[in-house]
Amino acid sequence: MEIPKLLNTQIGDVAATSLITLYCHALESQSKDPILDEPLAVEITDKLTPELSQSDNKLYQSLAKGKVDKNFVVHIAMRAKRYDDYARNFLERSQNGIVVNIACGLDTRFHRIDNGKVILYDLDLPEVIAVKRKLLPETDRYRFIPSSVLNYEWMELIKELKADSVLFMAEGLFMYLQEEEVKSLVLKLQSTFPGCELIAEFVNAAWLKPPLQGIMNRRLQRDLQFGKDATFKFGIRDSKDLESWNPGIEFLDDWFYLDEPEKKLGLLKIFRNIPFFRKIVWTARYKLN
Repeated sequence: MEIPKLLNTQIGDVAATSLITLYCHALESQSKDPILDEPLAVEITDKLTPELSQSDNKLYQSLAKGKVDKNFVVHIAMRAKRYDDYARNFLERSQNGIVVNIACGLDTRFHRIDNGKVILYDLDLPEVIAVKRKLLPETDRYRFIPSSVLNYEWMELIKELKADSVLFMAEGLFMYLQEEEVKSLVLKLQSTFPGCELIAEFVNAAWLKPPLQGIMNRRLQRDLQFGKDATFKFGIRDSKDLESWNPGIEFLDDWFYLDEPEKKLGLLKIFRNIPFFRKIVWTARYKLN
């Protein structure tokens, strides 16, 4: 997928979802009583919008006009806020801890959680990092890694720091990978960084089989205008499923969007007591001992 001249690069359908996430952050930040306050996202989208508006790409046109599903904006903002809280909690417990934002997209988490000491690595595909480098500067404590998460050479950069503890955050990633890829990645993190923490978002495996899969794909590609290659491939039934992958993988807790007392959820709150709908997409936290 072509991206505007300001960024001058090509990105795939999955990588393009980072633009949607960025605009969700900006739109929510400018709303009344925002869930997420992110002026930097507003600043970046203000730079992008003039060129997006000139594109013949339907997604870019919609983003330029601020036409994004309101429920999705709320969902993405709630997720970002929760992951920020996870990171802050980790940093309170681990004074010299390192945070690795896997598949970071155009997110600006470092600027939201910076406590003056944190070292945060943003990891994403080279074409995404190329875009990010034109929008945000690297520093001694905020660093970029242009790599596929499945090319494990990137782990050596983190390993060299010999940090007391590491938090890996996979926000909106695992569902786009195959099961064997997710399992291999988790086990590699466990063996390379024993004792690290992992926070990841999951899709219910039941929604990845017909006929529910068709509903999910229509939601992604028709309603949200994701590219045809941005489809969900991996899911689990329960957060504890990962514990069966290897001894030492310890499930700590999980979080469901609909459980939040957020007024902007509106009528969606009626589904919080229906397990089938409450547990479509959620986040879980693990200790990889």
